[in-house]
Amino acid sequence: GRLAGFDPAAVLGLYSGATTNTPSFGAGSQTLSLLPGISSGRLALPALAYAVTYPTAIAGIIGSLLLLQRISRVDPAREAAELEEKSRRKSEPLERRTLVLSNPNLAGLPLGKIPGRTEARVTISRVRHGHETYVATDDRVVQQGDELAVIGTGAGLEQFERVVGHRSDVDLILSESNLTSRRVVVTDRHVLGKTVGELALDKRFGVAVTRVSRAGIEMSAVPDLPLQYGDMVQVVGVPEDLERAGDALGNSLKELDETHFIPLFAGILLGIVVGTLPIAFARLPQPVRLGLAGGPLVVALLLGRVGHIGRLVWHMPANTSLAFREFGIALFFAAVGLNAGDVFFATVFSSTGLGWLLAGVCVTVIPLLSVGCFARFILKMNFTDLSGLVAGSMTDPPALAFAATVSRSDAPAVAYATVYPLTMVLRIVCAQILAIVFVK
Repeated sequence: GRLAGFDPAAVLGLYSGATTNTPSFGAGSQTLSLLPGISSGRLALPALAYAVTYPTAIAGIIGSLLLLQRISRVDPAREAAELEEKSRRKSEPLERRTLVLSNPNLAGLPLGKIPGRTEARVTISRVRHGHETYVATDDRVVQQGDELAVIGTGAGLEQFERVVGHRSDVDLILSESNLTSRRVVVTDRHVLGKTVGELALDKRFGVAVTRVSRAGIEMSAVPDLPLQYGDMVQVVGVPEDLERAGDALGNSLKELDETHFIPLFAGILLGIVVGTLPIAFARLPQPVRLGLAGGPLVVALLLGRVGHIGRLVWHMPANTSLAFREFGIALFFAAVGLNAGDVFFATVFSSTGLGWLLAGVCVTVIPLLSVGCFARFILKMNFTDLSGLVAGSMTDPPALAFAATVSRSDAPAVAYATVYPLTMVLRIVCAQILAIVFVK
C-alpha cells in the first residue's frame, strides 16, 4: 500500500480480497467505521478493493497450485495414492480372526476374566462350544477347545493369540446359528459420554458390542471407549435382543438428520459474546476483537470437541451445514455488491483499480509460491497435503474443490481443515491491526 500510494482504507479490502477471506473484510471494515474522522467515501473503499481483488485471487490460488505442480513435476493422483497408503499404515484397519482356546489356564474362566483383552484392544463377538454358537458376553464361561471370533488390529490379534492359543481357518460368522449382527446409530442423549463398559449391553440385553465407526474410522469397541452422538455401533446377538439394544442406544436415523436449532443458536450466541470481547495488545490504541466470524469459529471448535453438554448436542447434518454456508456466502456477496456496485465498474477500469488488481495478484501469488516451494523441496511435503495447505491458508473452498479434483481424492481436505481455523483467526486480527495502525 505504501509503495503504490494506496489509501490505507483501500488496503484493508485489498488484503481481504487477495486472501479470499471474507470475515477479515468484515472485521477490518467494522474497525474502520469506529475510527474518528473517517469520511463516508473512505468507508466505501474496502468494499471496492475487496470486490476488485477477490475474483483474481481465486484464479491466482488455482494458478499457483498448477505452477507448483508443474515445478514439482508430480502426478497428483499418484501422490494421493501414496498418501493414502501411508495413512493406512498409520491407522491399522480392524480384522476378524477365529482363535481356538488351547491355553489350559483359561479353561473355566468367563470371557470378562481372560487376561490381555484390554491391553491388545480386541473384542470378542461369538463363542462356539461344540456345535453351538453363543454371543460372547463377559459372563460366558469358555472351555478348552472353544472357538472365539475376535476383532482387532493385526498387532492386537497377534498379541491376544499368544495368550489364548492358536488360530483357526474357520469363520464363525459364516457358521450356521441364530446370531446376526446389526449396525446401530447412537442418538439417545443418556448414552453420550458413557463408555462401552459402563453401558453393559451384554449384561442388559445379551448382545456383544464389537466395533464403533466414527467419522469413517473403525475402532474396536473396548470397554473404555466413550460413545459420541452419531457413532455407528456394531452389535451381535439374536434379532429380538438387537432390537432392544438398538432402542437403548437411540438408533434414530431421522433424529440424526434433524438440525438441532437450540444448541446451534446457543453456540452462535456464545460465539458472538466471545467475538465482541476486546483483546488488548501493547502499543495499540484500540483493542482488537475476534468479530462475528472468529468468535463463533473458536466457540464451534471447542463445542465440537466437547460434543454435548447435558441434553444439548452440537451436531449438524452435512446437508444443513452446506445449505447454511452457501446461503450465508450468497447474502454476504449480495451486500458487498450493493455497497460497491454504484462505482465498481468505473473503479475497475481506472488506473487505481488496475493498481489494486496488480497488487492483489502479488499478495496472493508471492506468499503461496514461496511457502509452496519451501514445503515441497525443503520439507518434502506430499503434493496432496500441500494443495490442501495452500487452499486452507487462503480459506478458499473453490481452491479446495480444485485440489480434490486434480488429486482425485478427498485427502486435501485434511490439511485444509487443519490450517483453516488458525488462518481465519490470524486474518481477522491482522485486518484490525492494519486498520488501527495505518489508517489515519
